[in-house]
Amino acid sequence: MAPPPPPPPPKDISVPLCFASCSIGLPRHTLHQKIEAVVHAGFRAIELSMPDLISYASAKFGRDVRPDDYDALCDAGLQVRDLCHRHDVEILVLQPFANFEGWRPGSNEHKAAFKRARGWMDIMAALGTDMLQVGSSDSPGIASSLEELAGDLASLADLLAPRGFRVAYENWCWATRAPTWKDVWQIVELAARPNIGLCLDTFQTAGGEWGDPTTETGLVGGVSTEAEVTSRYRSSLDELARTVPADKIYFLQISDAYRMSPPLDPEPDKESGLRPRGRWSHSFRPLPYDGGYLPLAPFVAAVLATGFRGYFSMEVFDGRFEEKYGDDLEGFARKAAGANARLIEDAKGYM
Repeated sequence: MAPPPPPPPPKDISVPLCFASCSIGLPRHTLHQKIEAVVHAGFRAIELSMPDLISYASAKFGRDVRPDDYDALCDAGLQVRDLCHRHDVEILVLQPFANFEGWRPGSNEHKAAFKRARGWMDIMAALGTDMLQVGSSDSPGIASSLEELAGDLASLADLLAPRGFRVAYENWCWATRAPTWKDVWQIVELAARPNIGLCLDTFQTAGGEWGDPTTETGLVGGVSTEAEVTSRYRSSLDELARTVPADKIYFLQISDAYRMSPPLDPEPDKESGLRPRGRWSHSFRPLPYDGGYLPLAPFVAAVLATGFRGYFSMEVFDGRFEEKYGDDLEGFARKAAGANARLIEDAKGYM
């Protein structure tokens, strides 16, 4: 007897839209200009990037504000909160909180990480946001066990809990111990705290499990055929759809990537120490349908298959922004909204 046909894809999928402040404009553009552009394009929230807050504070106070000048950053945060309120836009999350977990207990790095966490918590309170985005650490000297990493994330979640704050943990595909969605999901499960969940990202998974900036083909090296790479990728996505509860996905970040020609050097950068996928991430991530090549729609379909209908957030880092968009921030934001709608339609074909 033939198995029953699969259910038809959902006709209507509606998700709220967010835009990372670090992903629109150039250094000459102000945070106010960025907010106005994304609001006019229909976005309801922003991810506030700490460098944008520091730039805003420095301009307001007429001096260079340090990343650890928490009093000044809190004062600036109150002003940004008011700015967003006047434009009817939510601050979804403060990001990116990096290189936090895995330091040896009692070490200077461990103490500094928790001191920084307390400072960022005060800034979150000033901004009126309840979520902190934490990227999986790419520091080379951190602990090797997922249990130790989970212990640090649990401690951070406990620190945030009295204020009603949450941790959104994201896999960075060049991370030292947790480069995949499955790694960070295991850590979240081990941490076992109600206020820690996932920030998933199309680039971090498609660019980590399917794409590769160091190969001529642009595909993961060491695999014989594109069909095999795609089969492994799809198996990973099927597992995500089956195992991750929708309420543990706090938001989804969206971007594509350029195929690198020539390929990047597979060794870490000699000056920054940044691994090749990190260099790829920082400057070569356009909007979907804007010159990239990663298979984004299957990943989006897997996330939607969990039942998730929360924020889709555009987080792109396009080194060609000047030549492609210049000062047309609103045009760029409208193109991003259109790309998001098209991506959801394409994802339906995989559901």
